[in-house]
Amino acid sequence: MYTTKGLDFSTKHPALIVGPPYSGVKERGPGIYAQEMAKRGYVALAFDPSFNGFSGGEPHHVSSPDIFVEDFMASVDYLGTRDYVDRDRIGVIGICGSGSFALSAAQVDMRIKAVATASMVDISAAQQQGTKDERQARLTEIGEQRYVDFTSDQPFMGPRGSALADETDDPVFREFGDFYFTSRGWHPNAITTVALSSSMSFMNFNLLDKIAEISTRPIMLIVGENVFSKGFSEMAFAAAQDPKELVMVPNANHIDLYDDLKTIPFDQLQQFFDSSLYRLTN
Repeated sequence: MYTTKGLDFSTKHPALIVGPPYSGVKERGPGIYAQEMAKRGYVALAFDPSFNGFSGGEPHHVSSPDIFVEDFMASVDYLGTRDYVDRDRIGVIGICGSGSFALSAAQVDMRIKAVATASMVDISAAQQQGTKDERQARLTEIGEQRYVDFTSDQPFMGPRGSALADETDDPVFREFGDFYFTSRGWHPNAITTVALSSSMSFMNFNLLDKIAEISTRPIMLIVGENVFSKGFSEMAFAAAQDPKELVMVPNANHIDLYDDLKTIPFDQLQQFFDSSLYRLTN
């Protein structure tokens, strides 16, 4: 939980929930957003997704579209029961994969009054890419792995989303490696991968099929000009109804919007939430 110094706990304040990149933890990105928005007067909560980071549950490093969406709604439960939080002024911010979970939560949780995403990746859409034959080949592999996992202490992990890279590697892979495997973004609680079997549920369920029903609550999709994942935000923007805005950040890549204080458009974020949550300003 992040609050500004000297916060008056005898009155109620607007609040924000910040979710991490997919397979990431609260120390990667969410803490940056939460701290900056707390300085601007918001109570901000950053969390580790279920089964990841400091969150409990076994086996660790698994994911689920339903549970990861529920994490946002559970965070609303928590904030909305704090004496110093105005439960009618709660918004969410989702980074990377959490952008799709935040939007999905807002589809059904009317208590979420505004949603902002940064470098959003629709994890279900990403997992469902390819032809029917390609998907079924992957599902066959995952199904066989589930037998192995059932008789093991821990599930088999899928391929790492990043690793130490050099100039011979794919630029996107190198971008992630420069973050997750350097002092900039490395954290012992995250291994940049999840159980292979987790992919099965994402291939079966769509996260954003009701995005139009978020309206009339506002959406802001922030995306870098040079982001490989830009298409996810553009598709979500096209499917959503007003009020909505797509913010294109010049010269920014996917990872820049995780933690680069000079790149993340915090002034626009503040204006968005100030307006959306009807926050009284001096």
